[in-house]
Amino acid sequence: MEDVHRVAGLELPWEKLHGKSVLLSGATGLLGSFLVDVLLEKNSADALNCTVYALGRSKEKADARFSKYANDPQLVFIPYDVKKPFVRDDIGTVDYVLHLASNTHPVQYATDPIGTITTNIIGLQNMLDFAVAHHAARFAFASSNEIYGENRGDVEFFDEGYCGYIDSNTLRAGYPESKRCGEALCQAYKSQKGLDIVIPRFTRSYGPTMLMSDTKALSQFIKKGVAGEDIVLKSAGTQYYSYQYVADSVSGLLTVLLCGESGEAYNIAEEHSDIMLRDLASIIAEFSGRSVVFEIPDAVEAAGYSKATKARLDGHKLQALGWKPSYEIQSGIKRTIKILKETD
Repeated sequence: MEDVHRVAGLELPWEKLHGKSVLLSGATGLLGSFLVDVLLEKNSADALNCTVYALGRSKEKADARFSKYANDPQLVFIPYDVKKPFVRDDIGTVDYVLHLASNTHPVQYATDPIGTITTNIIGLQNMLDFAVAHHAARFAFASSNEIYGENRGDVEFFDEGYCGYIDSNTLRAGYPESKRCGEALCQAYKSQKGLDIVIPRFTRSYGPTMLMSDTKALSQFIKKGVAGEDIVLKSAGTQYYSYQYVADSVSGLLTVLLCGESGEAYNIAEEHSDIMLRDLASIIAEFSGRSVVFEIPDAVEAAGYSKATKARLDGHKLQALGWKPSYEIQSGIKRTIKILKETD
C-alpha cells in the first residue's frame, strides 16, 4: 500500500481521469491488480471519482484480491474470458480501455500455446471493438519487450524502432509474434476506426502482486527466496535482460496512458534495473542467506523459455514524458521478498 499511495501521489494529469471510467482486462494479474488499487485509492484520497470496470476470469479470485473494496460502488468486477466477444448493453461510454490480459510465463506458452496467441490477438480485437462501440477516448495495449526478438548483435539497447530476429515457425514464437500482430492490429484500428491508441511495452515485471503460479525465472527465484530455499538456476545465467518493479511499471503505464502520443509505443524500462540472470539469482540467494544451485529444466519448461540472450530496453522516450522509476533492481527485489514474507 505504500507503493500504491506513492504512485497515486505522482504528478500526473489525473484530471483526465476525474469523473471518468476505466475498463481493463487482466484485472487480477500482476499489473492489473496494482492499477486497480491505485485508481481506487486515488478515488479515496483525492476524490478522483473514477469508475473501474475490472475484467477477469475468476470472480472468486477477484473477491479475494479486492476484498478491501467489497462495498465500493466504483469497482465493478465483470467475469469474462477475453477470447469471447464482449457485448454489454448495461455499460455506456467507457473513457479508457486497457488490454492487460495475457499469458505471460513459460509454462503457459508451452501448455496453452493457442490461448497465448488468441488472447493477444482475438482478445485484443474484442477489447478494441468494445472501445470503438463505447466511444473510448483512448485505448492502451500492453505489449512486451519480447516483440524485439533476439538481439542481432548490432545494439546494446532496444529502442522502440528496433526489430530483432524471431523464428516464427516454432511453438515459443506464439507469444512474441502475437504481440507483434497485436500492435499492428492497434495501428489498423487507429487508421480505420479512428481509435486513439497508445502501446506501453513492458519489460520483465515483478513485485509483491505477482501470481504464485508464475513460472518466469525471476518469479521462481523470488518464491524460493521467500521460502528460504536455495535459488535454482536452470541455465548458465548469462541472459542479460531489463526488469521493472511493479509500481514503476504501473506508473509507466499511467504516464503512457495520460501523456503518451497517440499511435506511439513506449518502453517502460530504465538501465539501473538491467541485470544478468545469474547475478539476479545471486542477489536473492545472498539476501535470503541461501545458495544458488543448478538444475536442468524439464521439457515443458524448456519449450517455453525465451531464446533471447540480451534484451535491454532503451527507456529514454518514456523518460522524456517525465517518468522516473523509484526502484532499481536490488532495492526492488529486496522490497518484494520483504513484503511477501510479511504477508505469507
